[in-house]
Amino acid sequence: MPPKKAQETKKALLGRPGNNLKIGIVGVPNVGKSSFFNALSNTSLGLAANYPYATINPEEARIPVPDERFDWLCDTYKPASRIPAHLTCIDIAGLTAGASTGAGLGNAFLSHVRAVDGIFQVVRAFDDAEVIHVEGDVDPCRDMDIIQTELRLKDIEWVEKHLDGMKKTTRALGSNSLADKAKKEEIATIEKVLKVISVDQKDVRKHEWTGKEIDVVNSLQLLTAKPVTYLVNLSEKDYIRKKNKWLPKIKAWIDANNPGDPLIPFSVALEERLATMSDEEKIEEQKKVSAQSALPKITHAGYASLELIRYFTCGPDEVRAWTIRKGTKAPQAAGVIHSDFENKFVCGEIMSFADLKEHGSEAAVKAAGKLRQQGKPYEMIDGDIAYWKSGA
Repeated sequence: MPPKKAQETKKALLGRPGNNLKIGIVGVPNVGKSSFFNALSNTSLGLAANYPYATINPEEARIPVPDERFDWLCDTYKPASRIPAHLTCIDIAGLTAGASTGAGLGNAFLSHVRAVDGIFQVVRAFDDAEVIHVEGDVDPCRDMDIIQTELRLKDIEWVEKHLDGMKKTTRALGSNSLADKAKKEEIATIEKVLKVISVDQKDVRKHEWTGKEIDVVNSLQLLTAKPVTYLVNLSEKDYIRKKNKWLPKIKAWIDANNPGDPLIPFSVALEERLATMSDEEKIEEQKKVSAQSALPKITHAGYASLELIRYFTCGPDEVRAWTIRKGTKAPQAAGVIHSDFENKFVCGEIMSFADLKEHGSEAAVKAAGKLRQQGKPYEMIDGDIAYWKSGA
């Protein structure tokens, strides 16, 4: 008999399960977070003021994710309703040194960070006499150190407290029952987490965890488990000429501390100007200054950092992008539309966006044999176009 194929174990993802994930804008005070949020969401929800703690209650906005595939589908189907994918973005107040022990508005801010699933960390890399810096001078690497230290210290405090509580309740455990063994394994994983953040001084997300360990790590809801995208706020002049003395230092800091994390330079000043313009004026202005808005790139990076993908449903009534997490199976993807679609799932008729674009119509895709019936085990691929069939 031929040997059995080794079953590929599906690696669990760090973070909360679900599709309605949020990203928080984090940084020390007065680095341009609220102004960036306003430009990103095209609102003035965030109070952009020149003093620390201008934002105390986090503001929330749903940002459409730019997608050429979605635009093409809308042009093709000409639907009455068009609903793109969204990234939920939250403007969180400035974090200062000592926040983990309650300095400034530390505890409230850290609870806001805990409530999001990913982080846009904004740092300022230019001097401005009119905008004070909470630390006295501009040093983005020091600011990144402050944020990383405060998040890590809060995690250490949180894990120590949790571990202490677990040890107290498990002192009387024997070693025979499966439940006791599972508890001991959980304690061992939490001790490992504590070592990673306190002794190794690494963020939780930068350690290789097994699938079993990830379940325990996720239950702790740690701040340093959240993916980070570093956004460097440059002066408009530096952004346009693509030069700034801090950029190589920031890149070196990321490589040393959190290798692999994305770094995106942008200019709040330019984005604020573009935000007030019509679409035509924006295009003209970007041509004139020979620089593009970084907001689409930032939105995509945030969406990708949360391991989100999208599939489409299309018809004359509506073209809609549905957000799901990577690795989602067909029934759960259908359930995003309505729980009945998941509970009474029969199958999905799936075609890829590339096939539809190549053949030009659903009928042509079907004629080419590219329309596939997929059952419960099917794992959705970014850009799938789906029609769900469910039982009565």
